[in-house]
Amino acid sequence: QVQLVESGGGLVQAGGSLRLSCAASGGTFRSYAMGWFRQAPGKEREFVAAIGWSGGRTYYADSVKDRFTISRDNAKNTVSLQLQMNSLKPEDTAVYYCAADPRGDITNYADYAHWGQGTQVTVSS
Repeated sequence: QVQLVESGGGLVQAGGSLRLSCAASGGTFRSYAMGWFRQAPGKEREFVAAIGWSGGRTYYADSVKDRFTISRDNAKNTVSLQLQMNSLKPEDTAVYYCAADPRGDITNYADYAHWGQGTQVTVSS
């Protein structure tokens, strides 16, 4: 079955770095755009970054531009999505979700068909 599994979250001090990964299997993920979203307590899920099916086009929220980098590896049987997060800030604290197959707006969480279970990122000040 379709499965997205995130890893790499954790606790880091402000200014530090983390690398999130998402392993996608059970679907034709090589043909799908994919993205990262995050949700902080009491807030709506928000767009972080997205990447086209070939990796040729990337999209970022203004709040993470120049700090985060999204990439993907379609070469293996399991498609891998990564999010390199540098210069982390306390406001980056949230549960981060991997998503695939947007049916419309690539920045709109409601348009994505497949989701992972999320990984917690906590940035201390």
